[in-house]
Amino acid sequence: MLKIYGIKACDTMKKAFTWLDQHGIAYEFHDYKKAGAPEKPLRQWIRKLGWETVINKRGTTWKKLPEDLRASMDAESAVAAALENPSLIKRPIIEQGTILLAGFDANTWQEKLL
Repeated sequence: MLKIYGIKACDTMKKAFTWLDQHGIAYEFHDYKKAGAPEKPLRQWIRKLGWETVINKRGTTWKKLPEDLRASMDAESAVAAALENPSLIKRPIIEQGTILLAGFDANTWQEKLL
């Protein structure tokens, strides 16, 4: 079963849920606001996709981080920052078997998930 990670109230997440529902794809949802960021999967995402893909550098949470932390960010500091501030993680993250996707893009999802 597909697992989707994110924050329920996020507009991008709402688009993702709608897309999944329209395509009849069952999913399990992990809400960062209720359950926090899962450390082991987070480390795997960063190892596979790179911290630059997993961390949302366009969001307000990133912009509120101290400048020196943003400038010196690496994989390990990205994990620590995301565990403390799950809103830093790009939404949604999708896991399905060997498929790992960060962010919502209908064309990519069509290609990879259908």
